[in-house]
Amino acid sequence: MSAPRWLSPAEQRAWRTQLALHKLLMHRLDRELQEFSLTVNDYEILVNLSESPERRMRMSDLADATIQSRSRLSHQISRMEAKGLVMREDCHDDRRGTFAVLTDEGWETIQRVAPFHVAGVREHFVDRLTDDQLETIEAAYAPIVEQLKKLR
Repeated sequence: MSAPRWLSPAEQRAWRTQLALHKLLMHRLDRELQEFSLTVNDYEILVNLSESPERRMRMSDLADATIQSRSRLSHQISRMEAKGLVMREDCHDDRRGTFAVLTDEGWETIQRVAPFHVAGVREHFVDRLTDDQLETIEAAYAPIVEQLKKLR
């Protein structure tokens, strides 16, 4: 086996900065969503469902969209069902399939919370960067995201 390719000091700084950014930003956004009794995961599910036709998605597609295992998503949906935000419906075309469906309460929740969440994303991330920096981040991260999606 060949010797490991250790990270250079510059690579190490970039990696650790990316890790810290992700952890700190998600922690901050999660804390802000707690005011609405939501987590970042709840919010992401509500967004995906609210943007889908008929405000519904197959559970398998929702798991892929939110980058969660099917079992983890199932537990998350159960918690959100208990809050009245979503419900499950059987898929008539495929007996094994199940839809997650946004309830009226879930729709009202996402409409009420979205302006506050977007303000937080702006305050803590978007408005701290120039347009050029945002474009650079997207250009740098998009190919990595696509490669990692293929490996799932």
